[in-house]
Amino acid sequence: MDQDSPTMHLIFSAPIQAADTGRRIISGVVVPFGKIGHTNVGAVIFERGSIAIHDGTKIKLLAQHEPTNPIGRAQSFQTTDDAIYGQFKLSASQKGNDYLIMAAEGLIDGLSVGVDVIASKPDHDGVIHVTAAVLKEVSLVETPAFDNAKVLSVAAQMGDMEEAAEEVIENKEAELIDQISNAVDQLKTLQDVEEALDETQPETESEASVDETTTAAKPEAIEDRPVIKASQPYITTTVRHGITSKGKYAEHKVKAALGNEESKLWVAAAEDPSNITAAADAMSTNPAFNPTQYLSQFVSNTNFGRPTIDAVGRGVLPASGLTINIPSLVTSAGGGSDTAPTVALTAESAAPSDTGMTSTYESVTVKKYAGQQTISLELMERSDPIFFDQLAIQLERAYLLATDAAMIAVLTAQGTQAATTAGSAAGLISYISTEAPAAYAGSSYFASNIVTNTSWWSTLIGAVDTTGRPIYNAINPYNTAGQSAPTSIKGNVLGLDLYVDKNVTSGLVDESAFIIAPETATWWESPTAYFSVNVVSSMSVNMAIYGYGAGKVLIPAGVRRFNLT
Repeated sequence: MDQDSPTMHLIFSAPIQAADTGRRIISGVVVPFGKIGHTNVGAVIFERGSIAIHDGTKIKLLAQHEPTNPIGRAQSFQTTDDAIYGQFKLSASQKGNDYLIMAAEGLIDGLSVGVDVIASKPDHDGVIHVTAAVLKEVSLVETPAFDNAKVLSVAAQMGDMEEAAEEVIENKEAELIDQISNAVDQLKTLQDVEEALDETQPETESEASVDETTTAAKPEAIEDRPVIKASQPYITTTVRHGITSKGKYAEHKVKAALGNEESKLWVAAAEDPSNITAAADAMSTNPAFNPTQYLSQFVSNTNFGRPTIDAVGRGVLPASGLTINIPSLVTSAGGGSDTAPTVALTAESAAPSDTGMTSTYESVTVKKYAGQQTISLELMERSDPIFFDQLAIQLERAYLLATDAAMIAVLTAQGTQAATTAGSAAGLISYISTEAPAAYAGSSYFASNIVTNTSWWSTLIGAVDTTGRPIYNAINPYNTAGQSAPTSIKGNVLGLDLYVDKNVTSGLVDESAFIIAPETATWWESPTAYFSVNVVSSMSVNMAIYGYGAGKVLIPAGVRRFNLT
């Protein structure tokens, strides 16, 4: 295919390199450069830099190249001299879970891409070299394309396939010639009949009288046609053609360029503007045949996890009780009044250090988080099944949102206020360098996570050094300060794992960031559950989601709240 050829859609695959079931992420080589892969159109080599990705965040991850079967979305792409690497996050649906598990277990081991090829050229071996293309979608498939045995097998059959294709084309040409010949014969018969009508009937006679005197003379092929006067012969010079699709147009465009006269007529007829006529009717004038259609796709801006809860310790609530007690020994250095046993240097024959251990309980109140939707009988029985799927998803997202906000409130109320610092990239460095050591000194645990709002995220993405180079948003940061990208709310800042949470107080203000040692703060919860209750008076149904949760900062020194100067 040269530069002037129509765009073709091409798919091929590469093996998955990694699957992270915890974060629901898979990654791997999306397109290797300079290597032969077997695609739906044969052997293909992608030249370096030949693939354009207009908006990576809009690339969907499909199952088996089925447009109606999306299971995730691209998170990021990275182009190197050797390949394009992709990272994808699978949806939290049951279908997404199934594919994630199969990817992790090696049952689904291929990342297959679909591209629209803009420019390409074959070499002397028949291998297509793609020089320009646009990435349209990526799919999970069972088998990657780079299997040498399969590629060689297809290559060995190319000669036979070409001979079969030529035979099909020859048969098709013969069939079309016969059809044209029959059409010419019918046209001649029609002209003969019209001449006979002209000789036997006066031009002023009505159409009814012509029907009476010429019925027996009409051939069967035109029995039902209206009579046409000789002064207005029913003759057309428009070439009838069979170009009914882009593929047929491309086929005959090529054959016409190679000298096929019939294809030249077909292409000319298809491109003739006089063959295009305005429609007499429109959908607006036929509303009975224009029903409103609804897609299975559902648009929502409630897609949100629980970054803050992900950044702290996790626990499971006991089966009963609304208060839980956690045995605690926190000394005064850590913000508590308990005492711990001591060991000291002891002289020969002297009594050892003797300090009694005192401990207390940390009490935590268990709280219920619940929400419901009242569904009418009509909606329940007459709605599309997607309604119930999306209702369950939206209730679950609302539950995640409420519990995440509850943990943020716990950190704000019970964490330790940090030393004052500026609301800037330099201020963030000062905050981390001061408070991370303070968390270790006060709790004996290392601070490993930092939770920020979107304002700090923006500051990190835009932070540059004195030469204007990005600090946290470079593919290969020369100073390894960390990484924060627009396509992921997770990253790394000065050695701390970054969690961006849009529920945290907005702006570069107090409590807009938290440095956390996960062992010092915990969120306990029960499994979430759904239930429904019939409302007899209105014949409706209440569908609800609920669960129990509790959050606590066990060692205040291990949670450091940002404090603006």
